[in-house]
Amino acid sequence: MIDRGLSVAEVDSLLEVSSAIVDLAKLGWGTAVVSPNLKAKLERYASAGVPVVLGGTLTEIAIRQGRVEGLIAWLRELGLRHVEVSDGTIAIEPDVKTHLIRTLAAGGFTVLSEVGSKDTDFIMPPYVWVEQIERDLEAGAWKVIAEARESGTAGIYRGTGEPRTGLIEEIAHAVEPDRIIFEAPRREQQAWLLRHFGTECNLGNIAPADVLSVETLRLGLRSDTVERFALGGSD
Repeated sequence: MIDRGLSVAEVDSLLEVSSAIVDLAKLGWGTAVVSPNLKAKLERYASAGVPVVLGGTLTEIAIRQGRVEGLIAWLRELGLRHVEVSDGTIAIEPDVKTHLIRTLAAGGFTVLSEVGSKDTDFIMPPYVWVEQIERDLEAGAWKVIAEARESGTAGIYRGTGEPRTGLIEEIAHAVEPDRIIFEAPRREQQAWLLRHFGTECNLGNIAPADVLSVETLRLGLRSDTVERFALGGSD
């Protein structure tokens, strides 16, 4: 679930109805830096047992500015044990990314890496996606996020939002799907992935208002997936 700047009251409302089905809350891109209610929100998430990760853009900026140690110290101060390492906005040398993943994993962090560009015009061949995902997992990433942007119009999707089915199939053929978090901000993308990979498919970039909707898709309680999951279809 992506938190783009929720108020404490909004977090309370979200957790009241959805805390049991949110596996991870991501404070989008660099919002954590400018959120005056950051510590209060983190306390709310922690009390509900929902882990929090900051947006990968912050890690990219820290790498570019040579302030990774400062970022790590801040994460420890905030009590965060999850961290995202991405290179979708700022180009980062592969060996730098790999080294950071190894360092963070060895330091006790649960590392999520992200593969894919936020540039809607950039098309990366499927074999490169697979190589990068496998490299990040070997370095110690817990899961790899397949990029789609908050708009769902980049990375594993075309500019129209339509899934790049060939790409997704090649990724899933080479890497166990349960090691991937597929960003899927749009309902039709969520439904397609769940129908394709089953109810336990990892979905990311889910808006707070859509959390319960996604759960109904998983359970076959919405028309998009009722044939697949609620009427005896295999999971």
